[in-house]
Amino acid sequence: MVSAHAESNEPVVPPRDGGPVSYETRRLRLDIAYDGTDFSGWARQNGLRTVCGEIEEKLGAVLRTPLQLTVAGRTDAGVHANGQVAHVDVPVDALPEDPSRLVRRLARFLPKDVRIKHISFAPEHFDARFSAMRRHYEYRLTSAVYGADPLRARDTVSYPKVLDLELMRSASATLLGLHDFAAFCKRREGATTVRDLQRFDWERDGDVFTAFVSADAFCWSMVRSLVGAVLAVGEGRRDLGWIEGLLREKSRSSSILVAPAHGLSLVRVDYPEDADLAARNQITRDVRTVPGGCCGD
Repeated sequence: MVSAHAESNEPVVPPRDGGPVSYETRRLRLDIAYDGTDFSGWARQNGLRTVCGEIEEKLGAVLRTPLQLTVAGRTDAGVHANGQVAHVDVPVDALPEDPSRLVRRLARFLPKDVRIKHISFAPEHFDARFSAMRRHYEYRLTSAVYGADPLRARDTVSYPKVLDLELMRSASATLLGLHDFAAFCKRREGATTVRDLQRFDWERDGDVFTAFVSADAFCWSMVRSLVGAVLAVGEGRRDLGWIEGLLREKSRSSSILVAPAHGLSLVRVDYPEDADLAARNQITRDVRTVPGGCCGD
């Protein structure tokens, strides 16, 4: 769910290997929310406004030291978050005794569409990306003929079509589990498209449909492709057999229409207990495979 340009500018491997920080630095955990409408995604990109760029600039200015963030999930342009997590290593002599005090200071410097909700010292071995067990996304759309409610227009896609909720639930259920999601992903050289999709279901409130999507990790454009495929079933353009067949494909499927970015929000990232962080880091780095499929991170 990031652009190819973004991928080239975001380090694939964090500066440290998820182990204890050195005596010269302390690792901070940042809990972050943002409206992605006016950002070119999370990852830093020269000449473009990004979430990472804004935070690194403002936090670096407050602490008077250059910084580099590592994030749990690199969101694409237009995608929102209210449960994003990042970490940053900061020289100890630049830190206050209580890092939570930085939240109020940053509120004065950051633009209104990005907020740091909480800052704390990270436990030993914590890595925002590699320690994560699963990411949770929500996708919001409305079938109302008049479009999205003006107060929710920036995070709700207008989709004025008749949708069958039960068909959408059935289609989503067929995709659950450990699979090669190559049909739903824009492939990156050397990266696996094997993922464990742990939740994919829908709720309806009047004309508003919300998809709940959780997995150990997601590849580029995967969530919006999953939503787009299920919507095709929900409006009767495709059937359940088509959805099942997508799991047998080994490359990106041109038959899937990717859902618009602004309906998507990263709402939570799950981490293990502190004592299990080092083990989780190693598991995440292991090659994931399924029968008939392979690839490695």
